[in-house]
Amino acid sequence: MTRIRELDALRGFAVGGIMLVNTWQHTAKEPRTAVDWTIDALFQSRFYPIFSLLFGISFMLFLRGNSRWALLSRLFWLFWIGMAQHAFYKGEVLTDYAFYGAAVLLPASFLPGGLPILLLALVVIAWAVLVGGGPLLIPGLFLLGMALWELRPSRRLLLPAFAVTTLATILLTGAWAMTNSWTVYSVAALMGAAAYSLGLLLLLRPWLSAVLEPLGRMALTNYVSGTAVIVAATPLLNADRTRWAVVALALATVGVQVLFSRWWLARFRYGPLEWIWRCLTWFRLVSNRLESGRDHNRPLSDPGVP
Repeated sequence: MTRIRELDALRGFAVGGIMLVNTWQHTAKEPRTAVDWTIDALFQSRFYPIFSLLFGISFMLFLRGNSRWALLSRLFWLFWIGMAQHAFYKGEVLTDYAFYGAAVLLPASFLPGGLPILLLALVVIAWAVLVGGGPLLIPGLFLLGMALWELRPSRRLLLPAFAVTTLATILLTGAWAMTNSWTVYSVAALMGAAAYSLGLLLLLRPWLSAVLEPLGRMALTNYVSGTAVIVAATPLLNADRTRWAVVALALATVGVQVLFSRWWLARFRYGPLEWIWRCLTWFRLVSNRLESGRDHNRPLSDPGVP
């Protein structure tokens, strides 16, 4: 079976958004500017939910062709990749992904069918919103990704779901601006993430997919390299009081990553860190170079990390 290209494109979209938000988060924000207000209201906390949901889907894809022991090995090495990243970037989430994957997703994989997983996901997400949101939303979003993969909702639901989530996002963002409630903000961010995801799937065209897919297929490499760029550029970013340097750096970095990812994947099956992760998972050297210089539709059982 071939890869699901829409998921790769959606993952690439999330990678690009996270680069923008993470760059902004690591800059001084006084005095507040229009850029700050725009990123805070429209982009902050909108992309990691997409990333987390896709991780839950990737979990199920991996299990289709591999054992739970192999998955545990995969999560173990993801944790240590995260620890290596933590040496230069304190805001990394890979260790959280590895921990919640083992603690939540692995037990949930024994549940019978998608409906029990969906109910559990909604309960966990509601609890996380009430107690503060943030990283606590990750396990619930993992479970939601698992449930959506199991239930396979019809594509005919995309348009009405997009309309509902877009309207909810607008109303909740307005309510947050008036109340400054963190709970309202968390729900608005989740609705915004849903609206962005559904909108992208509705608007996805071959040219856009060709830009986003390589970025998503090398999500781990691009996420880690992006954080390294942020750390190196932080002093320069803090010197710009307009915050437009944040936007410029994020766009430039993602642009270079798109070009590099396309060049790399024309020659290799897996991104650099994806290949290392795969070798560690299986405790052997895995062939990576493409014999014909093009991808041979890597199987669903080897998804990229979202």
